[in-house]
Amino acid sequence: MTIPPKSLLIPQPQLLLLAEQLLYGVKTETATDDIERALSDISLAALIAGLCDDNAKKTFWINIYNAWFQILAIRLSKTQPQIFTEKLIPIAGIHFSLDDIEHGILRKYRWKYSLGYLPQFNPAPHIIQLCVAAIDYRIHFALNCGAKSCPPIAFYQYAQLETQLTMATNSFLNAETTIDAPNKIVKVNRIMLWFNGDFGGNGGIKQILTTYCAHDVRVYRIVFNQYDWSTLLKNYVAE
Repeated sequence: MTIPPKSLLIPQPQLLLLAEQLLYGVKTETATDDIERALSDISLAALIAGLCDDNAKKTFWINIYNAWFQILAIRLSKTQPQIFTEKLIPIAGIHFSLDDIEHGILRKYRWKYSLGYLPQFNPAPHIIQLCVAAIDYRIHFALNCGAKSCPPIAFYQYAQLETQLTMATNSFLNAETTIDAPNKIVKVNRIMLWFNGDFGGNGGIKQILTTYCAHDVRVYRIVFNQYDWSTLLKNYVAE
């Protein structure tokens, strides 16, 4: 397979549209068989070439992840841990798991249980070909795993991705963060512990919170709140 120089590549709009249409079909509870078939029938070469930059990859795979979590949970009645690990998502002739998408592609094959500090051992070649060039911590405020403590589901679009991810981060952090100024303690969502390295460690977390929460917490102690795993499906951002 010969791929043009990166400077000549543009994202394939049809790929991004299919991912968004899948999520819309899931939200509106309309049939998505044709969309799923179209995604499955794409060649791997076309998928790699069409998702030619990190914003295209994030846009596509965030929408795919959020759509398929709902499909697996509602249509197929999957629950933890199988809902994350079973390879039931057919795209480009390959069956992916939710973990493949999140930890393999969007987190550049980080080992799920390493707090964001270690790579996976021997990731599949297609994961290496499809993954982002750089981890963007903001994806953690866009992916929905059907729990009450998860961020709500939005429809991500390539042209608006930077704005959308920044808005999602701002909304989530301000809703989930408690600042105790007298005692210099800041309480945050446990996502920031599980993927600590993605955020640049505790120092990075404090800098992010200082930026988004308009309060300098760089000398504060961080407390990670317990995660509420209560099921909350169909949690879409209000239009």
